[in-house]
Amino acid sequence: MTGSFALAAGLAVLVGISLGLLGGGGSILAVPLLVYVAGLPAKEAIATSLLVVGVTTAVGVMPYARAGRVRWRTGLLFGVAGMAGAYAGGRVAVFVPAGVLLTGFAVMMLATASAMICGRRPAEPRPAPHELPVLRVALDGVVVGLVTGLVGAGGGFLVVPALALLGGMPMPVAVGTSLVVIAMKSFAGLAGHLSGVGIDWGLAAAVSIAAVIGSLLGGRLAGRIPEDALRMAFGWFVVVMGVFVLVRQLPGQAWAHPMLWVPLGLAAVVVAGGVVVRRSRRRHGPAIPEIPAGAGTRR
Repeated sequence: MTGSFALAAGLAVLVGISLGLLGGGGSILAVPLLVYVAGLPAKEAIATSLLVVGVTTAVGVMPYARAGRVRWRTGLLFGVAGMAGAYAGGRVAVFVPAGVLLTGFAVMMLATASAMICGRRPAEPRPAPHELPVLRVALDGVVVGLVTGLVGAGGGFLVVPALALLGGMPMPVAVGTSLVVIAMKSFAGLAGHLSGVGIDWGLAAAVSIAAVIGSLLGGRLAGRIPEDALRMAFGWFVVVMGVFVLVRQLPGQAWAHPMLWVPLGLAAVVVAGGVVVRRSRRRHGPAIPEIPAGAGTRR
């Protein structure tokens, strides 16, 4: 076992922890890990990441299923539609240049990180709809699956909100159901990629086993770490990784030029400041003027 092989397998634990804690984020970590640590070509890394995430989520869904936190009808409907989109995306990816795929992956990373950092606005609990919007669920499933199959990303952080909105699910149930969907479309996307890409099955098995161990660990840690702090930290980490992947797609050695990183650093500071201000305003709201004692009372 080479050093990079062992390091990739060790770091794959983080992929599983992400899936166990957040219900997503596995491919966001797996693709850069396989490209820049294991040294795989981009297309092979995307295909391998789909296998790793598929196996990990298939194992990770078991505790949710035992706890009754999976809506099987909605999950299977979304999953079947996602499989069709993912398989099509995997077949199309065979004909797309590797640099374009990695650029698309980096853009998806930044979009995911933005959603994680900004967080969700608090919403009133919604009752489950009397009739499942089958057409809408199928359409969303195809679109999310297409993105997943094409660039190997866009799993849980797109599926969980969609299930919560369309199915009226509480978040724990949406996360459990999303794992079913992610597993289904990951394997379908892998099937699409295998038409034109080979896989190092030894590396894939080692990384998958490490990720499964991480997901079990993440499941045990779930609830012990504040969710907002966890999402913020993971979101900024994904921003850094996304910028790194995006910049590495520049021609030649342009990515190493210091004049490129200065404006990127300044932009990151500005974005971070904006997020902090936005979250502070959302948390505290507008100031409410004090009403003098006795004001508005009848005499």
